Amino acid sequence: MKAEAGFDRGAFIRAQTRLLPVPHAPEISLHVAEEATELWQKTEEELAVIGLPPPFWAFAWAGGQALARHLIDNPGIVAGRRVLDFASGSGLVAIAAAKAGAASVEACDIDAFAVAAIGINAAANAVAVTPRSEDLIGRDEGWDVVCAGDVCYEREMAERVVDWLSGLTARGAAVLIGDPGRSYLPKARLEAIATYEVPVTRALEDAEIKRSSVWRLR
Repeated sequence: MKAEAGFDRGAFIRAQTRLLPVPHAPEISLHVAEEATELWQKTEEELAVIGLPPPFWAFAWAGGQALARHLIDNPGIVAGRRVLDFASGSGLVAIAAAKAGAASVEACDIDAFAVAAIGINAAANAVAVTPRSEDLIGRDEGWDVVCAGDVCYEREMAERVVDWLSGLTARGAAVLIGDPGRSYLPKARLEAIATYEVPVTRALEDAEIKRSSVWRLR
């Protein structure tokens, strides 16, 4: 089910969130939900009628925070390059890439609410990010750098994404995955290049600090 015609996603996002600094990358502020479980329940129950998917866009997840911190601290990775942030959610990693000097940044997500949030968050941080509402798995548009944060929480999704990213790596793209070691992260195919202690929301992550790494394909 899709949101009703005329439903203002931007107004909904602004009404349900506050603009707050990202704990592990305070150079960036995002529209995030203060009460994680409250918004999650609201989207699942009251808002089922408008077809709102789980609000992954309303939180700064551990892997994305690690990736954002890594790009800000190591701007040479993206400076002057074309960057794709895959399954971008809030747009956090895309915004970090833009702040680090990327020549262009695209952020894709299949959730229309996430795409709206990406635009709102990019504007709040005064950076240029192009949101894309599509599934880009299997495509190669010549990006120099591809980032993917927190994409290994489902087996099928993780396998599809990592196989696609392996192909991009083989042709010369720099591929970075941000992940705290979720169940379906294929560690045998990856090597960690940086690790951070990331403050997170206990209601979502069962912890207040989550050790999260930036990984590259072997």
